[in-house]
Formats: sequence, C-alpha cells, structure tokens
Amino acid sequence: MTDKNTKRRITVAHGDGIGPEIMKATLKILEAAKAPLEYDEIQVGEKVYLSGITSGISPDDWETLRKNKIFLKAPITTPQGGGYKSLNVTIRKSLGLFANVRPCMTLTPYIQSHFDDMDLVIVRENEEDLYAGIEHQQTGEVVQCLKLVSRPGCEKIIRYAFEYARVNNRKKVTCMTKDNIMKHTDGLFHSVFNEIAAEYPEIKNEHYIIDIGAARIADRPNAFDVIVTLNLYGDIVSDIAAEVAGSVGFSGSANIGQDFGMFEAIHGSAPDISGMGIANPTGLLNGACMMLVHLGMSDKAEMIQNALLTAIEDGIHTGDIANETTTKKVGTQEFADAVIERLGKKPTKLTPVSLNHDVEGIKVNITPYKAQKKDLVGVDAFVDWVGTDRNPDTIGKMLEDACPANMKLKMITNRGVKVYPNGIPETFCTDHWRCRFVSKDFVKGENENAPVAHEDIIALLTDLNTNGIEVIKTENLYLFDGKRGYSLGQGE
Repeated sequence: MTDKNTKRRITVAHGDGIGPEIMKATLKILEAAKAPLEYDEIQVGEKVYLSGITSGISPDDWETLRKNKIFLKAPITTPQGGGYKSLNVTIRKSLGLFANVRPCMTLTPYIQSHFDDMDLVIVRENEEDLYAGIEHQQTGEVVQCLKLVSRPGCEKIIRYAFEYARVNNRKKVTCMTKDNIMKHTDGLFHSVFNEIAAEYPEIKNEHYIIDIGAARIADRPNAFDVIVTLNLYGDIVSDIAAEVAGSVGFSGSANIGQDFGMFEAIHGSAPDISGMGIANPTGLLNGACMMLVHLGMSDKAEMIQNALLTAIEDGIHTGDIANETTTKKVGTQEFADAVIERLGKKPTKLTPVSLNHDVEGIKVNITPYKAQKKDLVGVDAFVDWVGTDRNPDTIGKMLEDACPANMKLKMITNRGVKVYPNGIPETFCTDHWRCRFVSKDFVKGENENAPVAHEDIIALLTDLNTNGIEVIKTENLYLFDGKRGYSLGQGE
C-alpha cells in the first residue's frame, strides 16, 4: 500500500466546451481536501485534432500519459468528418484499459428520479466486441462489422467485476449477454462468467439476456448490484442507468487497466453552455473520487463525496438539477465552493459514503494460454452475386458445377438464413452469399467432421475464380478440441 501522504503525479486535460470550467472546480475541491497530487497538464481534443493530429493527442503528451499512468480528463469534442478517431477509444485500446466502471445511484428527492433506492455499478468490457471498429463494405448492398471477443478479454473484465464486488462489499454480480443468438461470441462471455463465478461462492451471480436486462434496469434498477457485460451493451445500459438515476451529468467513469487508469465524467463537452459558468461539475468530481480510490486515497474520496452529498442535501444546486428542494441555485464555481465549505461533514438524510480504506486499485490475473487441437473441416466462401433474378438455385447450380472433385457445397445462406438447398421463395436475398463447402466425404450424421486440407481450399478458390465467381472473403471452419467453432446457418 502506497503511503497516503506521498504525492502522486497525474496527467490532467482540461478538454473542450465546459471541460475547463468543470476541471477548474474539480481541482479546486481536490486541493481544498489536501489530496496529495501533483499535475502535468496536456492538451487533447478539438484544437489538437484540427491542428492535423488525427488521434487528438500529440506524441509528447502521449509520453506524459505513459509516464504518469493516471489521467484525469475533462470532456472533449471530436470534430465531425475528416476521419478523426475517438481519443477515448484510442487511449483505452492502446493502454489496455479493459474495464469501464460506472456507478449509478439515486439521490431522491434532491435529484429527480422514479426510484429512491437505486445503487448499482456497471462494469463494461472496454477493448473488444464491435468496438474493435473493423468494418468493410463487401458488396454493393452489404457492409459488415466484425464482433471480436477473446477468452482473455472476457476473463479480465469478469474477474474484475467479481473483485470489485468483493472489495466493495457488493452482494451480487449480474452478467448480461445475447448468447441465445450469438452463441459463440456472447456464448464465450457467458461461459467464462460461469467459470469465474464459481470461484466467488460468497457473491450471488445471475445472467440476463441483454434486452430484458436493459428493460429491467429501466423498470427495476434496485434489483441489481454489479452488472458486467460486453462493450456495446455496456455503453448502452450504463447510459440507461445514469438517466434512470436522474442525471447523466452526475455520473463519473473509470477506465482501468493493469497499470493505468483514466477517469472522467460520462457526459460530453456541451459546447452550447460553454463559458456560461452554469455547468455541473459533479460528474467529473465523482470521476476524480474514483481516481483517488484507485490511488489508495479513499479517505480523501470519502470526505469529498460526503461533502458533495451534504451540499446537495442542503439544497445547493446547479441549474440542471434545480427543483423544489433547491434552496440556492448556483453556478459551477459557487457549487465547488459549497462542497469545500462542507469538507469534513456528512449528510444526515442521504446515506453517507463509507469506503474500504485498505484497497489500492484492483489487479486481476488471467489463465495462461492453453493450446487446443484445431481441425480444419471446411470453408465459408462469401460471394458477391446478383445474377438476373437473385435466385439461390441459380447460384447453387453455378457453385456445384465449379466445385473441385475433393470438395462439395453443403449450403448457401443469405444474411444468415439458409436459402440453398431447399430454401423458401419468400426469403429476400441480397447480393451477399455465404457458401459453405466441406469435404466430398461429408455425410450428415456419420462423417460430418471429415478433414479438409488447406490445399483443397486453395483449389476451390481457384476453380471458383476460373468460373467467374467473385469470392470477397473466406472463413475457415475449425473444430477446437472436437467442438464446432462456427455457427450453423438458420435452418441448416
């Protein structure tokens, strides 16, 4: 455990829009609380993008980030168009920030919400899934986005969720996936969840399909404690939860890796109210408190958060949350001053914050790589074809005629639905066809896993090309330790 009086140097970015205003307020509160911090300031965001640096951060400032390993960031603006990449995504992936942590709790009646006992934390996988951003236009009518899910990625985020629950005395972890449809990607996440949950018998575990899970968050958020889910789902449900809690502007966010942490508010830069002095700094302040906990300064985080709750309880509100409980409507810096005046106090009506002071960050380990037996049993060749009538029987006959002697066409799907052989004419077909080829020795129910050689696939692609059939992509079909590593077509 680091000495709590030892000053820690962190990187700070004031951001765009309301960013400089809320960062000024946040740093003022941290200084008043005597948080042992020193700052290196960097510039990221809109000005950096428009200077010609498409990543939004200069090489020198990147090195400052890597040196300090802790980043407190105000919201930034990413210019529209021009191929600018999200700075958040770049930092998350480049520095291995695999966990996005978003606490959401209600503060009724001071912050308007339909619920008065919501207190949940969403732990979102941060590096993989559809947010890998790998997209291609493959035909005139069809584009694809690759959903990438890895066992190490699943294990890190799920183990982090259970460790977070353990050190914060949380009682339950809920997994949310869509593995009834995506049986391999989401199915992997769910199966790893079940494996890791067994290591934490003192913590209740459960699984929801993401659509009903998101609906339950909106309708019964008090039924949840810690939620762990994949990247896209986590992005969606964390905003649902923040909105249900009463204000997206109140939520802070932590992006955690093994050796690095980035802390911020979840809201954007709000350029429409920039410079007006009315922005609510609470989201960034809560992000800063998460940073303090990560650094082993939970005593300072606890003091600041209790002062924040006391100010809210006393009716000191910025305009975005003003209601019948408001006694004084204040601007950004006045709100910071109100929090500072209450340092050392605790709320009497809201539940005071009580943190575990023996925790400094959370480290997770992953299981060493274990090689699996890998057997090639076929190939999916994706074909761009329209013909005169988009008739699956027509392309099926073409493919069978072009197929070399050692391979055979098993089926064709269009947008995942089997259309050949024995499709139904009502199925609409695009110009994008998945054509599954297997060994000529394939016999359903007897020899379904007949081996295929790579040379067989090369010969197949050569013959298809010779016959004027445009293959735009291939995916080899493998068995891993005897288990099928690919999805069946709907109706296969």
